[in-house]
Amino acid sequence: MVVNIIYKLFFMPNEQVVEAFKSKEVHLIIDGEEIITKNPPKVVGGQILLSFEDIRTNIDKDIWYDKNEQGASRVVSITTKNRVVRMQTEKLNAVVNDKPVDLKIPANNYEGVLFLPIEFLAEFYDIDVNYNSENNVVIIDDKTIVKRIGYPLDAMGVLRRDKSIRAPIVKLFDLSTENREDNQIYITNEFDKWFKARTADGIIGYIEKRYVVVEKYQINKLKQPEIKPHNNITGKLNLVWEMNYQGTPDLSLREPIDGLDVVSFTWFKVNDERGNLSNSGNSVLVDWAHNHGYEVWGLVANDFSNPDKTSKLLHNSEARMELIRQILAYAALYRLDGINIDFENINLSDKDAYTQLIREMSPLLKEQGLIVSVDVGVMGGSDNWSKCYDRQALAESVDYLCVMTYDQYWSTSPKAGPVAQMSWVENKIQEIIEIVPREKVLLGLPYYTRLWKEYKDENGNQKVKTEKHLSIDEAKALVDEKSANITWDEESGQYYAEYEEAGAKYRMWMENERSLDLKSSLALKYQLAGVCAWSGNFVKYDNKGIWTVLNTNLKELNHYQEWEFLKKQISN
Repeated sequence: MVVNIIYKLFFMPNEQVVEAFKSKEVHLIIDGEEIITKNPPKVVGGQILLSFEDIRTNIDKDIWYDKNEQGASRVVSITTKNRVVRMQTEKLNAVVNDKPVDLKIPANNYEGVLFLPIEFLAEFYDIDVNYNSENNVVIIDDKTIVKRIGYPLDAMGVLRRDKSIRAPIVKLFDLSTENREDNQIYITNEFDKWFKARTADGIIGYIEKRYVVVEKYQINKLKQPEIKPHNNITGKLNLVWEMNYQGTPDLSLREPIDGLDVVSFTWFKVNDERGNLSNSGNSVLVDWAHNHGYEVWGLVANDFSNPDKTSKLLHNSEARMELIRQILAYAALYRLDGINIDFENINLSDKDAYTQLIREMSPLLKEQGLIVSVDVGVMGGSDNWSKCYDRQALAESVDYLCVMTYDQYWSTSPKAGPVAQMSWVENKIQEIIEIVPREKVLLGLPYYTRLWKEYKDENGNQKVKTEKHLSIDEAKALVDEKSANITWDEESGQYYAEYEEAGAKYRMWMENERSLDLKSSLALKYQLAGVCAWSGNFVKYDNKGIWTVLNTNLKELNHYQEWEFLKKQISN
């Protein structure tokens, strides 16, 4: 008697069959897990709708919802590696890569909650979406995940609510059925003696391993590997920006440069909050660059002086799209190879909106065959010049992240100092490759030097200001002209020069081939994609020393140890 009681209490399998779902509302299953949501899916006219928040929480953390400044038009934007989808609420049409498509049911608000047609979005998200009316459940599966498929072996193979034979049964299988697929289960997790599984009709539970045979593995779609840009460029990428706002410079003075890959001209600037661009493009310069074997990337800048204007642009879906359309048009007109986005002085509150602009822009630019790069300040700076960049998210969308590792002591700094001290540059690169793939990082090089003036004002107060910006050759010429004292500064990795004149002290931390040799070696040391330099206007194209150093470090050497060995040989 006692044995029977103990058996029934602790060892006898529970034969009670209970409802798999406790409530009558539509249930949501994503990748084998039931999603508890305050806004359950809707099935309207045979079409499945999911709330915006459920999509953002469980499928696409980057989905974007904004409205124009009048509040009349609400737009949802979805971005993938190669698609940009825009849906206007209450409209039976959408736009995919700026081409119209029809919808069977619109995005719409139900009692103040936005719902989207998830079946339309399934292709873009690589998911399968199904609705089982018997159990009133929406089932969503990631196509790119490998699924283990099994079948129960005998009648003891039942699906239970928990990992215990004492747990109630939520699914019995009919082993006499002619359609064996009715008993198919998708195994989503594995424990010591149990599988967690989901049935074809959406029921989730646990089944003992001994009653299951795993027969096959299924994957509906393989993830596409990311295509690396610049298959035709050897070594590390060498980019130089060129300040060119109007006219054509004297190109006869510009000799071909070994190892230079990209020239990026400062041709385009956002004119207004509607996304219109001012254009200073020059086909003569494009021909010159292409004839010398250089790629041409057009630089697109915002208005650095007006972050509020930038904010209005970023929060207007149609303005963002108009900006992208104009970039595409100018890229085609001037036969550009890439686009470099240089937005600076952005409100910290617009950080995510700026990321969204790049997410929407990148697939369309890449569709046109363009390389996409974004300029970012170093980490740890001010809100509007540093913290406004979500570097990790930006790097997911673009081919290259151009890190502006200069202006350590900026032009209005209250203290004189180097533009880019070697130890500071290395520290900033170490910081960014902690969160960004190093193979996407371009190290910023300064080709300019600041001349600092330290003086006393009329009240006897000590003051400091930037007297002027000098090119590499101008700084050298000024040292000769003023007979300045010049020494090598190990800490900054630069030559330091100073002189006095009319009661003021003038100081410079100079860039030259030695300092740029040290900085560019970091591309080897940290296995970066290459370098980007501001700007070609500060160095002569016939300065063989600078270009030879860069060609050696970026094209001829493969490892940092080679660079170290070369330096030791030269010092000996």
